Amino acid sequence: MEDLSLEDDVDIIMESNDGDDTKPQDDSKEPAEVPPKTDINLDDDLGVSEIKLDDDDDIFKSARVEPEPAKASTNSVSRGTSEEPAETDIPLEDDEHPFKDAHLKPGLQLSGPSPTPATIQQQTLTSFHEEEAKREMEGGDEFIEIQVTSPHKVGEGMSSYMAYKVTTNTNLSYFKKSKPEVNRRFSDFLGLRDKLTEKYLQNGRIIPPAPDKSVVGMTKVKMSKEDESSNQSEFVEKRRAALERYINRTAKHPNLRVDPDFREFLELDAELPKANQTSALSGKNVMKLISKVGDRVSLYTTKMEETDQWFEENTLMIENLDLQLRKLLVATESLVDYRKGLAGHTYSLSKSLGMLGSAEDNSKLAAVISQLAEVEEKVEKVHEQQAKDDFYLLSELIHDYIGLVGSVKDAFNERVKSWQSWQSVQRDLNKRRENKVKAELASKQDRVNQFRQEIAETESQLDMAQENFEKISRIIKNEFEAFNVKKCKDFKDTITNYLENMLKSQESLVTHWERFLPEIQQMEP
Repeated sequence: MEDLSLEDDVDIIMESNDGDDTKPQDDSKEPAEVPPKTDINLDDDLGVSEIKLDDDDDIFKSARVEPEPAKASTNSVSRGTSEEPAETDIPLEDDEHPFKDAHLKPGLQLSGPSPTPATIQQQTLTSFHEEEAKREMEGGDEFIEIQVTSPHKVGEGMSSYMAYKVTTNTNLSYFKKSKPEVNRRFSDFLGLRDKLTEKYLQNGRIIPPAPDKSVVGMTKVKMSKEDESSNQSEFVEKRRAALERYINRTAKHPNLRVDPDFREFLELDAELPKANQTSALSGKNVMKLISKVGDRVSLYTTKMEETDQWFEENTLMIENLDLQLRKLLVATESLVDYRKGLAGHTYSLSKSLGMLGSAEDNSKLAAVISQLAEVEEKVEKVHEQQAKDDFYLLSELIHDYIGLVGSVKDAFNERVKSWQSWQSVQRDLNKRRENKVKAELASKQDRVNQFRQEIAETESQLDMAQENFEKISRIIKNEFEAFNVKKCKDFKDTITNYLENMLKSQESLVTHWERFLPEIQQMEP
């Protein structure tokens, strides 16, 4: 009964399903006397024997949660199935989700046991990213969470720069460490984005945009002294938060997070090679601007006749989304300014009331006015927190997605470039065919043979150009669908968090005023 091999299990099932009516009643009841544990293992083994190669997820999943004897039996089956070449072949670019189930494949087994739910429940996770990481850990899935903290100034004067501590927490097997910590400067983030763009944008990937450069803001930070650094803390905190959002968005992309440059950025505990031409007024950025202008001119001069209705509809949708997001950004920035102004005026009111209370002769009235000043000071703190929520939750989210929409447009433009290259090869092929016909009419056999060879090479290039256009179209569709899913989740989570914070703020205001109301009602003239 302890032997759980597949052959014995099949024999037991065949005996139990035998239709011989002459078998004694006691023999037919023998399977019912088998312990429940053995029945469960028999069912599991039969399930494993019928599983196809595509269901390897369930095989490895059961191997992690079953007891030790069943684990050994299941692993023996999984090793047999893992010998197939199709399981170990993990393409990086043709596969749309190459590392979706990488931890389940033989070549990328994770080291160490999966975290148990009991261990995770003891952790205190508050942010959206940490909660998502917690859910992924509970489900046994891959996760990567990156924090950008401890901004500090290195050097003095105009040669100084801001450095940030980048801490990664991940269970991805292709990282050497589970919690690497490195120091990176702002130009390192920009250099990483440039490298990823050069590699993957031409394939139709949507590359998350890095935070905008600010010459004025950074110059103020560079020229500020230590005792004046608090005045620039708001700018530094905004940049830190933007860098953290950027690097986490990049880490969530299944193709970008396996890139060697990305892993080196997170793991190499040393200064990266200095990223050249990342300043706002560098020659490389000027050339990029000229190149973008040239691309726009090319798009207008060689307009693509769109034959795919999906691209036609979503191109219009992206243009409209960009327009509406920009309008919403203006409105949210105005709201942030209003909240800051309201907080400032409330603070001024609090101070004025305090001075009035100190000048009042009536002790009871002076006490009430002083209490009112304290309430207004508390209200000012609430308005200040609301302004921060308006900025860091609403305004920054909208600003980030304006940049992401720009990245989507860049991917769409790469498809247009691919189509233009295809049409250029087609025109070149037609021209060579015409020259071949002219050479045949002129009885120039040498030229005819030369054109035949050139036509064959051009036809091969034409097939490659068409295949590249079709490939980039497929990749863009998958990238766009992932973009839409992430966009809905980000807006849902952010708006939910924003509303919860607004409710807390309003409850705090009500509490402050309710505590003050009885004081003034009880005051006697």
